[in-house]
This record gives sequence, C-alpha cells and structure tokens, in this order.
Amino acid sequence: MALTLAGTAALLPGCLAEPVACPAIGHVAGISLTVAVDYADDVASLRLKACQDGICTEKDLLLNPGATAVDQGCTPDGVCSATSSPDGTLQGFLELPALSESFLEATATGTSPSGAALPARTVTFTPKGDYPYGEQCGRMISAALILDEEGLRQH
Repeated sequence: MALTLAGTAALLPGCLAEPVACPAIGHVAGISLTVAVDYADDVASLRLKACQDGICTEKDLLLNPGATAVDQGCTPDGVCSATSSPDGTLQGFLELPALSESFLEATATGTSPSGAALPARTVTFTPKGDYPYGEQCGRMISAALILDEEGLRQH
C-alpha cells in the first residue's frame, strides 16, 4: 500500500497544469486608423474624434507611411525572416484613456494636399476583444478603422 501511495504521489505533479508565461507586452488603448492606398494621395492631414461611454477624445493624427511584411523564407535549419516594404497606405493612432467593448463613435476630418477640407466621415462600431496570447494572459480590446473614398469603416 505504501509503495502504491508513493508511486501515485510521484505522478501527481505531472497531472498539474504547467504555468504559462504571458508576453511582457504593453497594450495602449486606442484606435488605429489606416488611410487606404487609393485615398492616401488625397489626404494631407487628419483629425480623429472618438466618443465612448460618454468620454470623447480628439486629436490631430500623426500620419506615417504604412508597410507590409514580406516573407523572405526560411533556411534549412529553421531560421525564418521577413522584411518591411512600403504599401502606399498611411497609418495613424489615437490614444484613448480607456477602451471597452461598448459602442464607439469615431469621426475623421482633415485636409487635402491643396488645403481643401475633406468630407467628415463618421462610423459607429464595437471594438473587438480577443485573447491573442491565450485566456490565461487576459483579454485585449482593439479598435481599427480604414478610411477611403467611400468613408470610414471598421477594419
């Protein structure tokens, strides 16, 4: 009996869940905005206003050239790489004090390269929540928009 108990006790640690490490990555609450490639030449500046749960935040966006990852393949020993290549889009980000999964209204305004006002575009949407690193690492909420000639929409 003692041998059975000792053998069982030795196997128990193998039945317990191993702790899973979560990445030490900070998450900034906000809205990322992409100006589509076919509209990027028409945009010189953008201002984004976002309202959620009675709190509004408005700011001129710093627009940076967008890029896409280009796979460069893997070596026979399993080392893989990629490079970044401009894709013709513009990227901006509006930091918010908080972001939840309740409705959010966003309005983009701006100017063209000639200084003319761009049409104001508004969208109401629900930010998306996900567990990109597993449920043990917590839920992350993100909000992403695309602006093109047709208007503003959730990405």
